[in-house]
Amino acid sequence: MSLLVVGLSHRSAPVSVLERASLAADAKVKLLHDTLAAEPATEAAVLATCNRIELYADVDKFHAGVAELSTLLAQHSGVALEELTPYLYVHYEDRAVHHLFSVACGLDSMVVGEGQILGQIKDALALGQELHTAGRLINDLFQQALRVGKRAHSETGIDRAGQSLVTFGLEQLAGARVPVGEWAAGKRALVIGAGSMSSLAAATLARVGVAEIVVANRTGERAERLVEILVASGTGVAARAISMAGVADELTRVDVVVSCTGATGLVLTADDVLAAVSRGSDPDPAPHTPAGLVPAAAADVAAAEGLEDRGSAPDSAPHTPAGLDAAVVAKLVAAARAGGRLADAGAARTIAAPVEADGCPVGPDGRAALTGVDANSLELHGTWADQGEAAAQRQPRRGTRTHADGPSARLALLDLAMPRDIDAAVHRIPGVRLVDIESLAEASADAPMAADVDAVRTIVTGEVAAFGAAQRAAHITPTVVALRAMAAEVVAMEVARLDGRLPDLDERQRAEVTQTVRRVVDKLLHAPTVRVKQLASEPGGAGYAEALRELFDLDPQTVASVSRADAADPINDDDPGRAS
Repeated sequence: MSLLVVGLSHRSAPVSVLERASLAADAKVKLLHDTLAAEPATEAAVLATCNRIELYADVDKFHAGVAELSTLLAQHSGVALEELTPYLYVHYEDRAVHHLFSVACGLDSMVVGEGQILGQIKDALALGQELHTAGRLINDLFQQALRVGKRAHSETGIDRAGQSLVTFGLEQLAGARVPVGEWAAGKRALVIGAGSMSSLAAATLARVGVAEIVVANRTGERAERLVEILVASGTGVAARAISMAGVADELTRVDVVVSCTGATGLVLTADDVLAAVSRGSDPDPAPHTPAGLVPAAAADVAAAEGLEDRGSAPDSAPHTPAGLDAAVVAKLVAAARAGGRLADAGAARTIAAPVEADGCPVGPDGRAALTGVDANSLELHGTWADQGEAAAQRQPRRGTRTHADGPSARLALLDLAMPRDIDAAVHRIPGVRLVDIESLAEASADAPMAADVDAVRTIVTGEVAAFGAAQRAAHITPTVVALRAMAAEVVAMEVARLDGRLPDLDERQRAEVTQTVRRVVDKLLHAPTVRVKQLASEPGGAGYAEALRELFDLDPQTVASVSRADAADPINDDDPGRAS
């Protein structure tokens, strides 16, 4: 086994890098094809979720494999290699197995113990099988990872160690002093998107007691289907579907917004949110004046943000706050009217047309179908994880302050998308509270770990050892099979020679002699082959296969042909009837 994984996650990279490095469905396909075309790799799989991109491969050269896989990740993610390299991590052989098993159990998750990563691992394996890039090693590895993850959830209380990412996000919106149920009671919510994560959000909102849920999605049928599920859930929540064109109007009347789409640009800009807050909180379209600021100071804030009084006549001269250059203010106002963006935290932002996918980028290939799924199943299946190793390289988050804490916020926004759906600049708008993936990662970094986590770590350690032993033992199997094939050929040759010397033997006698010779050969080979498998399963045991080939002068082509046959039929590895 020469398993290599090269990747990055939100533990090793800032969200800004992860956003740019996210892989669409077609990019994953191309990445897998190019990985197999590269010389060091013989099979591969890619695990790409909201919070991680990891490329797994069976390689014959470590250093060449690291270089090739890193280069391919950079090419297909669109982030330059020199920029991506500081955030990449590399695991090899048993450490790579340990990493994937930990991921499958939720130990590497943003919210420890969540189980949606199991569905993502299953999808990664299915894609590799569909594209024929997953061979024996990748099949064995990912199937065992799924079994280990299920075992961790069934044998321990790891589920209690974490929470749904949606619930965790709602808790952050509510604030530490108010229970989520009390905070959510009677509120009106807007859910943007209708994929797996958005469906989970809707189910969670219904469970915690919101009065009404409005679902907006590019595909109206999926929004209607989610509404049907919510209405039939028995929570008593009112639900209806709208088109994406109706989001702006809906923002003026809702209290909570949860967004998780696959859009390549912003779904909600700061302008959209400011307009909604202004219209919804005050019939006068003049900008809202935060408490503690005189009107003139509020106007200064609005002008500095490039957000002027939208109720003014188109030809009216813009208000020039004291101390600001009139020409500068005029340019800011012109930019706001044209729908442009201003600099935020020193970096200019641009608006890309929000082409929404049908769901969260957790499943950009559309695997998260809603047909036949009730609200409870959505909540259970949608529990989400995916945090990697909190890194020293993580850049400090800028502009995370909000003008209103959870209970007092006029509009609470939860952005679960990667790349982000909601402009980070909305945190500057009075009365608005924003929680996104980056702030959730920071909030969960110091979360207490349950005792069950230790039990899961013990399971992972044992499973890694067992998997390594099985793989090393399997590595010698082609040699053992080739040895037995050679022995069978010797028996057949000797029986044929006996027939020539004793032609008068009847069928019963010939069969008895043949069976006797075979039993002798089997008994002679049994102890050595069993022992060599035991030795080969130990660390450093790969040399025993080579010794066996040398001692018995086995044909390398015969051994290779057995290996190719095994790789072409990975299911046979579990066949108890195979020759040993």
